[in-house]
Amino acid sequence: MSPTTRVKLSVMMFLQFFVWGAWYGQMSKYLLTELHASGDQVGNAYAAFSLAMIIAPFFIGMIADRYFAAQKVLGVLNLLGAVVLYFITQNTDPGQFFYLILAYCLTFAPTLALTSSIAMQQMSSPEKEFPGIRVLGTVAWIIVTNIVGYYGFGDKVTIFQLSMYSAVVLGVLAFFLPDTPPKATTSTSFSQILGLDAFKLFKDRSFAIFFLSSVLICIPLSFYYAMANPSLTDGGMHNVENKMSLGQASEVIFMLLIPLAYSRLGVKKMLIVGLIAWIIRFICFGYGDVSSEWMLYLAIVLHGVCYDFFFVTGQIYTDNKAGEKIKSSAQGLISIATYGIGMGIGSKISGIVLDMYTRPDGSKDWLSVWLVPAGIAAVVLILFVLLFTDKQKTQAKEGELVTGNL
Repeated sequence: MSPTTRVKLSVMMFLQFFVWGAWYGQMSKYLLTELHASGDQVGNAYAAFSLAMIIAPFFIGMIADRYFAAQKVLGVLNLLGAVVLYFITQNTDPGQFFYLILAYCLTFAPTLALTSSIAMQQMSSPEKEFPGIRVLGTVAWIIVTNIVGYYGFGDKVTIFQLSMYSAVVLGVLAFFLPDTPPKATTSTSFSQILGLDAFKLFKDRSFAIFFLSSVLICIPLSFYYAMANPSLTDGGMHNVENKMSLGQASEVIFMLLIPLAYSRLGVKKMLIVGLIAWIIRFICFGYGDVSSEWMLYLAIVLHGVCYDFFFVTGQIYTDNKAGEKIKSSAQGLISIATYGIGMGIGSKISGIVLDMYTRPDGSKDWLSVWLVPAGIAAVVLILFVLLFTDKQKTQAKEGELVTGNL
């Protein structure tokens, strides 16, 4: 890859996550503060993203990949998204907001796969070159949330204005990216996109338990994305967006620790550590306040363990379990089930729970709110510990034992 191409792809990835990070974590606070939305309306807004994530693979696999150059599709989608974001900035009706954010998410969700596809098709060795490009996305998220926190507009329409201007820049830049022509020979079927080819993996009870656990743990994950910002603000924390960016920093650190942890602990123990971390963080969110702010910091920093040790490790487990023939179908199935179905259900439930624990004066009983995802994570942990078996590790140990006896 030439230095010029690397710079272009790095800027692309940076802007991709800058656009997303500007509004996603702060949207709930904006809705509650500026539009005076109900908890259910907040949950619906986040569920719109999950719905778009279900639809996006069909758009990419059955339309974009076949007929259009990826960089042009990326440009058009970002420019269309900027138009929708403009209408979002003009809207003052929390009920109407759902339809607008759904329209925007339908333009944004496909770009997540497009940027990765554009980058990887320019690489001779994606496994070595892609991480260096992709990490710019995490850096962008950290930078934009710190900008929002520093200037204190996390509850203002400015978050969508910032995203709108950034989307215009990315939309224009996209047309100058390296050409990524359509895959004329690609024949992606409806069943492949749904990951139906991977259903044979459910014959393995442990994979079925892992799959179910992945979907269920996305319910608490949705609570974090939708409710952490307003909860921390109500808890008395200042510059919330700046401090929440520590979660992305920890994600980078624990991502680098995965190879070591994987070799030392194995799949099951890593997934268990991830689930325990979920429970601890939600308890910390519930009981932490300005007088015990260390609990809030711990809850934020645990994001790296929660996300990397369960979801990233889960992707590795799925990859190893599926094998070459159905690898793509298996990952597609996991993505739709977790980010689409699991987080969609979680977003809706989080909004309902917030309304349940909203007092007549409008204040929130955040302890009760956070004990709900903590309880769900505890149930998933028990289910997983009792029923999941890391057969690959067991077989490896048996092999080592036989070799030793010989």
